[in-house]
Formats: sequence, C-alpha cells, structure tokens
Amino acid sequence: MLFSILIPTFNNFDYLKLTINSIKKNSTFKHEIIVHINGKCNKTENFLNNLKIKYSNTPKNIGLCSSVNQAFKLSTKNYIVYSHDDMYFLPKWDSELISQLKKINTNKFYLSSTQLSPNKYNEIFNSKKKDYYYKANHIYYNAGSKINNFDENKLLKNFNKKKFYDLQGSHWAPHVIEKSMWKKIGGFSEEFDPGFGSDPDLNMKLWNEGVRIFKSVNKSRVYHFGSLTTRKNLNIQKNNGRKTFLLKWKISINFFTKYYLRRGDEYKAPLLDFTLNKNNCYALILDKIKYFFLKIL
Repeated sequence: MLFSILIPTFNNFDYLKLTINSIKKNSTFKHEIIVHINGKCNKTENFLNNLKIKYSNTPKNIGLCSSVNQAFKLSTKNYIVYSHDDMYFLPKWDSELISQLKKINTNKFYLSSTQLSPNKYNEIFNSKKKDYYYKANHIYYNAGSKINNFDENKLLKNFNKKKFYDLQGSHWAPHVIEKSMWKKIGGFSEEFDPGFGSDPDLNMKLWNEGVRIFKSVNKSRVYHFGSLTTRKNLNIQKNNGRKTFLLKWKISINFFTKYYLRRGDEYKAPLLDFTLNKNNCYALILDKIKYFFLKIL
C-alpha cells in the first residue's frame, strides 16, 4: 500500500528540499515522489535528477491545480497524496494513514494528516471575519516560522507530545485519495488556479460522489511553515476562490465546511447527508442571496 506523493513547487527550492528529505527520512515505507516544477529552476532539476525523482515541468507558473494534475499523470501507485512544498513529514506519518486505510472497505474516503504549525490563525473564531469559519483544525507548535530558524531536533523530540484528536473534515494537505476516485472527480478543478478555494472544491466533488469519510488522522503528523508556495507567491495574481465556489456550487465555502464537513469537530463517525434545519437555514438563505446577486452582476 504505497503512495504517489504529488508536490507542486515554484521558486521554493530550500523548502522543497527539506520536504523531500523529510519524506525520505521519516516515512516507514518507500513511496513514489513526483514534483511539478513551475518555471526554470536548475537547482531543483539537478536535485531531483540526483535522487531519481520523477517530475513534470512548465515554463511558467501554471498554478497549484494544474500543477498537481500534471504530476498526477506520472503517478503509478493506487493512493494519491497531495502535499505542499513547505512541509516537514514527521515519523510514522505514512504508517498511521495506512493503518486507517486498512480499516476502510471503500474508495469513498478523504484522509489527511494533522498539521503542526507556528501560526495561530485558526485556533479561535475571529468575529471580525464573519464570512470565515474558524475552528481549531491544527496544532499550534512553534519549531520555527521559516527555514532559517527551523529547529528540527526540537520538533522531532516534541511533535507527538502535543495532545489533539482525530478531526472531522480536513487540514486539506497532505491528504490521501484512492486513485480511481481521483480520476472520477478529475483531480483539482483548474478554474481555481492558482489555487485559492481548490481544496474545498475538491471536497465538494468527493461529497457529490458519496464520500462521507472526511478524517484528519491525529497520529499522522506534519509540520507546515505556510511560506510562499505555488499559489501564494507574490508574483501570482490571486483568484477569487470564494466567488468561484459560490457560483459553482450555490453555497459558500464557509457553509460547506461548517454544515457539510463540520470541519474542526472531533471525528466520531462518517458524516451524514446534509439536512436543512433551524441552525443552518438562515445561513443558507444568505448564501442564496449572495449567489443571486453574483449571477446578475
């Protein structure tokens, strides 16, 4: 039960190198790593060639969604993992995911690792941003906010001492999807390039295929810097993922993550189908009004 790990990258060599080295160092099994390189980067190409790692490339930054879809074409394993290029994979991250996969008798699942992050941005609800759904969905732990102050030894000694729980919903990345399901939903939707809103859209496509197991596995852990990556580079024009999602699905990302995925709750069991009730009715009406005005503008 091996993974094809897809990593899009753009002008982020030092982080990418750390990410790949952590996969090789801390994985229980020898997985397939596939990188998509956006733009010309000789250092990245030489590094990957020396390690005999497969990669695709394009002359310019085509965005996260298209990059992952390009890398997918080179995959040979039955389980697809999508990763950012600024993550440090911690010991047994893969064996804990595989342990969960062995308990699932269906390809209708979406599993992710649990993120440790030096950022506190989503630990509490921020009342000033009422259109966002804030709930603790990562572990706050500071082992360095950038690669030049990263304390690997500190992280390795302490990462599994932080108490958390299996999470309902997901951290989005790294996630694992069965390959035939990935093909069925068509991977990432490229209208979301360079990538903002692409993860909830992917989850919605899975939901519509009957997936109800959306679970972040507590014991599978990664550290995420949250640096400039494929979709966050300063030279890239951001897409309005929230608007695209609302026009496509007729509900907001906030509504989907809160009332469908229940993102941030402790995982107890597969999700039930969405039902309209007094707790979500008002929010749904507001979404429909927003959708109506976007359509006529």
